[in-house]
Amino acid sequence: MTSPDDLFELAPCGYALVGEDGVIERANAEFRRIVARSTEELEGVATLASLLSTGGRIYAETHLRPVLAHDGEVREVSLDLVRPDSTRVPVLFNADVTSGTAATGMAFRVVVVETRERHRYEQDLRAATSRAEQSTREAVALATALQKTLIPPAPPEIPSLNVAATYRPAGDGSVVGGDFYDIFQVGAADWWVVLGDVSGKGIRAATVTSFVRHTVRALSIDHPDPADLLHRLDRAMHLDGTEHYCTLVLARLTRTDTGWTMCLSLAGHPPALLRRPDGQVSELGVLGTPVGLIDEPRFETVHQHLTDEVVTFYTDGVTEARARGELYGEDRLHGLLRSLPHDVDTIAEQLAVAALRHQGEVAVDDIAVLAFTPSA
Repeated sequence: MTSPDDLFELAPCGYALVGEDGVIERANAEFRRIVARSTEELEGVATLASLLSTGGRIYAETHLRPVLAHDGEVREVSLDLVRPDSTRVPVLFNADVTSGTAATGMAFRVVVVETRERHRYEQDLRAATSRAEQSTREAVALATALQKTLIPPAPPEIPSLNVAATYRPAGDGSVVGGDFYDIFQVGAADWWVVLGDVSGKGIRAATVTSFVRHTVRALSIDHPDPADLLHRLDRAMHLDGTEHYCTLVLARLTRTDTGWTMCLSLAGHPPALLRRPDGQVSELGVLGTPVGLIDEPRFETVHQHLTDEVVTFYTDGVTEARARGELYGEDRLHGLLRSLPHDVDTIAEQLAVAALRHQGEVAVDDIAVLAFTPSA
């Protein structure tokens, strides 16, 4: 006779018990297979949030948790679980509350069923690649050519502003990633600085990356407020019907007699980091939702006058660099930034170097860093 423990362990769907602190207390074989982690890496160690994509974590906090608190259950929500190698596994997510409250934390049961329909474009990509490329060298050459259209070879020279940027592709660089940055002028004293990360990899992701980059440029002329621009970009992505979403940090810089003013908005992206000459580091920006992800996004513009601060934008390939299950994380990033010279070239390069070193010199995700500061 099959025991309850055997029924749990051998269930054909992913099954996990999550405590009130968000830590996974127990996970069955199918759940471990989906997230590609062992019992020791999950039970009593990993939080459910740490297994979700960036967009999934935001969606869980802003939508799923309130629904669980109110209704006690959620059913068949499409999310991506992320494996240690950054592979995203699409699942239908189900959960019901077993104890706790919204105020003190909720313990709940989770059932996930893997689904591949949303990622059918990966199969299309593999088929197209096998027809179009006859060798790995040709595929690498194509990826390199595409990436160069998304990453400027060098930041432009801007009067009274020092700018530096660094990009490191994931793996051997043979697959086009979604990280990009752009710096462009819209007026005599007005510039836009953009850093973004489109979900997924490959030709389809590169197409969306190009769409986002050029749409931002087109909208920037008539929409000087970053939050307003992000709303319109979000609408454009929904109309385009893409399955990808994008996180962005978007800033409009205006040169004044006393330095620069910066208007900045975040779309599901890590905050900008401000480093002062004495080494003090602070975050800037109000977390918004990724563009192209949900029907009712929210974005907020913040304003900052710059005199001698170094402003740093980065993608999650820095903080989510992983070694032996441990993320590089924001604390290490802030500590490194405090210790570095007050120089944009050093900061941009050393942040990328540190993230690579943390994961054994092979990036599992693209790394992009952009730093700028007013100059005399």
